Amino acid sequence: MLLAKVVGSVWAIQKEKGMENIKLLIVQPINTRKEAVGNTLAAMDRIGAGIGEFVLITQGSPAQKLTADKNSPIDAAIVGIIDSFEIELQTAN
Repeated sequence: MLLAKVVGSVWAIQKEKGMENIKLLIVQPINTRKEAVGNTLAAMDRIGAGIGEFVLITQGSPAQKLTADKNSPIDAAIVGIIDSFEIELQTAN
């Protein structure tokens, strides 16, 4: 799983089979300092995330398994909305 921030929405009237009625959001993977890392991607959202929220995303076959059609072309899915997280900072000796 990856940490990400929702940065946009996708509207698509025409979609492949298995993607009907699926909301798509643009997410930006982040590091533990909430800094952008890597490229943005489109992710399926069935849990109601919104722009500006921090989320957990999964990719590949775990994301695809979340759809009714197990052969759908889904590659990323939002699996949680993050309320907060904390990181214990390591100090150098």
